[in-house]
Amino acid sequence: MLAKAAEVSGVELRGSVLVRDGSHAIYRLGDDVVARIGQPGSIDHAARELRISQWLNDSGIPTVEADTSLVQPIVIADRPVTWWRLIPDHRPSSPRELGATLRTLHALPPPNEFVIPSYDPFAGLERRIVTAPLIDQDDRAWLLEHYARLRGKYDGLPNIPTPSVIHGDAWQGNVVVPPSGIPTVLDLDKVSLGWREWDLIQLAVDYTDFSRVSDEEYQSFVEAYGGYDVTAWNGFRVLGDIQELRWVGFAAARSEASRAAAAQAKHRIACLRGQVPPPWRWDAL
Repeated sequence: MLAKAAEVSGVELRGSVLVRDGSHAIYRLGDDVVARIGQPGSIDHAARELRISQWLNDSGIPTVEADTSLVQPIVIADRPVTWWRLIPDHRPSSPRELGATLRTLHALPPPNEFVIPSYDPFAGLERRIVTAPLIDQDDRAWLLEHYARLRGKYDGLPNIPTPSVIHGDAWQGNVVVPPSGIPTVLDLDKVSLGWREWDLIQLAVDYTDFSRVSDEEYQSFVEAYGGYDVTAWNGFRVLGDIQELRWVGFAAARSEASRAAAAQAKHRIACLRGQVPPPWRWDAL
């Protein structure tokens, strides 16, 4: 598919390296170009990512840039392919850099030129649980009950006073820092309107449930965001539990193709079921 997309777009295909194979397949090409291959039928999502990139950059938030010399998105076998400029030699953001970037993003008024959707933290999650291979029926039944409990709790949260522009998958690897030292936003497919707290949840549960973030690092995140500590919010545990269930669903959906993912799915389910005490250790997939 990548070869066909490169042929159609006139991109030199040499030295291609698979960077990640998740919700998108991401390849780095030899000419400092990054190819993103979306899921079948997601052409509208790809087109929105391109518009969001331009809008955020125009709004003063440094963001990965599309290669404007190419016509895009293109569609190969019902899957959209987009081309992006490589951000060289970057590192993940620190908690402080992530907090400062999210504070700026959340203060941004929504665009007038196009509509961005409301964020749904449950999108696709139930289907992942139902169709995930290699999960025994007891675990699957528990996960579906847990999913239903969390939906009820989420629906019981008060209405959002003013929905914020959120990234939707805000972790340190999606705000990167190149040699310029300027944090830059990646992975725009989940940019939406929603609870600003959703963007704060990933680092917060890294701190509370996984101990991957020190006290000092977490406080620097809170200070950079303006002093707001999401762990003190009464909806924190609801959003935190939803995020962790999403991470379980991701591993479960990949369990048939990867022995590591199957082992992770089993371990993560045991953690959620209280069979493994925190702080937890979940390996990246």
